[in-house]
Amino acid sequence: MVRNFSMQFIAKLSYSSLQNIMLALLIITSFLLSSNAYALSKITAVVDKNPAMINESILLTVTADDDVNRSALDTSSLLNDFIVGQTSVSSQTSMVNFKTTRLTKWQIVLIARNPGQFVIPALTIGDQQSEPVELTIIAAKESGNNAQTDIFVTSELSSNEVYVQQLLTLSIKLHFAVELKSGNLTEPNLTGATIEKIGQDKQSDNIINGKRYRVIEQTYAITPEQSGKFTLKAPLFSGEILQASKRRSSFLSFAQTKPVSISGEELKISVLPIPTNYPSDAQWLPTEILTLHQEWPAGDKKFTVGEPITRTITLTAAGLSKAQLPKLEMKSSRGLKIYPDQAELHANLSNDQLVSQKVQNFALVPSAAGEFLLPEMSVTWFNTITNRIDQATLPSQTISVQAAEGNFASNSANDFNTTANKMANSTNNATNRVNATNNSENLAGQLTDLGTVNSVQDKRLQWLFLTLWLLTILAWLVHIIYLKRDNKANSKSQTNHLTNNNNHYLALLAACKKNNAEQALNLVLPWLKVLLSRNNSVLVINNIDQAQAVIQEQSFVIALNDLQQHLYGKSAINSTSSWQGLALLIAIQMVEKQQSIKVKSQQISSLNP
Repeated sequence: MVRNFSMQFIAKLSYSSLQNIMLALLIITSFLLSSNAYALSKITAVVDKNPAMINESILLTVTADDDVNRSALDTSSLLNDFIVGQTSVSSQTSMVNFKTTRLTKWQIVLIARNPGQFVIPALTIGDQQSEPVELTIIAAKESGNNAQTDIFVTSELSSNEVYVQQLLTLSIKLHFAVELKSGNLTEPNLTGATIEKIGQDKQSDNIINGKRYRVIEQTYAITPEQSGKFTLKAPLFSGEILQASKRRSSFLSFAQTKPVSISGEELKISVLPIPTNYPSDAQWLPTEILTLHQEWPAGDKKFTVGEPITRTITLTAAGLSKAQLPKLEMKSSRGLKIYPDQAELHANLSNDQLVSQKVQNFALVPSAAGEFLLPEMSVTWFNTITNRIDQATLPSQTISVQAAEGNFASNSANDFNTTANKMANSTNNATNRVNATNNSENLAGQLTDLGTVNSVQDKRLQWLFLTLWLLTILAWLVHIIYLKRDNKANSKSQTNHLTNNNNHYLALLAACKKNNAEQALNLVLPWLKVLLSRNNSVLVINNIDQAQAVIQEQSFVIALNDLQQHLYGKSAINSTSSWQGLALLIAIQMVEKQQSIKVKSQQISSLNP
């Protein structure tokens, strides 16, 4: 009984499986037969609007009733009268009651180049063709308020006639009264010109002919580099807009998108060459206005030797880019060193016009007291409003520098006077010695001529010479005693000098190793004063310029210039790099070694008879 039950179950199972297999084979066979029997038989072409406005996008939809290659449609015949924009391809396959339907759809965005009557030619796929489509394009003037578009692009130039390298601004505005899903606006393109976007995009609302538009504005700075007639290509917007679904139930409906492309208008630009009367040695600066302005530290214009003075010069120009602003140079004069700072550049839009600025700081370090004449500073530029050559000028001016305590000028004068007096005394002593020698020779000649005529006078002279000899010996003994005392005092003073110099020297080396610029600059002069006093130098050093003049070591001079440039040539706010004291440390060690060699050579020469 169990065996009969198993056989019946297997029979039922086999019969059910057989039915399923037969059904599957029937479906596959029907599918293959219908597929083999189906082929491309029809192509349709339709547009979404007719008539359409100039520069307004037209959506051309081409449908083939079969699954064909996406590249099977050739749209080159449309380029004669239209701008072919974005093209999207989709395919669809459906089966209803074992009947398969296949579709391939192309959606092509077209923009008419000119108004008028046009015919979209028949499009061919395989051996099938679509029907031609007649299309009417209306100019903007003929459209009227009723035919106002939902999306359009406007362009505006600050001027249609400019000089070469004269900056002009281009404003591009995208107006749309529909909801955008995505979009892209092409950047302007002009042959022989540099184009730079200025600022961020601006968004606003505007009502035009009773219709509200959302406006996105972009601004570009255009600098033509060649003269002649040029055409600025029209901007092109390509994107997708959202369309409301036709289904009644919003719960089951999905938003539909539609590709659009909108073209702006081409703009003509005339670029004039540089005038022939413009100076050849001056930088070409075409602008509406250019000014120079200077600022000094607060208070009166009386400054002190060795203290840095900051002079700020600002150049402002309208219609020039930051890269076009000229270099500001300040000429140095004797006794006044100048350290220029890194220039700051700024550019802003003011009343739809680009205004650029260059701010330059100069650190002036006087090395002597007196009156200093700062020469005139001028910049030549071309006034594009009056078509004349102008100059922006900072007139020459005089600054007064007062001496610091222990001025080098007075000390140097005293030192030179002292040296001159010593030289004069030495000259007088030498003259007295020569006169004494001549008198001795004359006296000897007279004694020889007289002979032994007066023996009494000879004896008196012998006693006189003996007395003078004894006095000379006594004076020599006294001189030796005082010389020993002076040597003891000098050795003690020299020991103190060595101790002070060693302290300043070690502290200066430590400041260089720590890269402490201010501390190193403050220790240079005390170290040099003690170092030079060891060589019995009569010169007094009170500032860095005097130190560089006395210590004529190239590496030492360069290292001190770099140190001053770091402290005075860069503001503390804008300084980003730290000073490295290795170069100054090596130069100081070299100067210390050279001065030590000089001291030893002087000591050896003083010991030799």
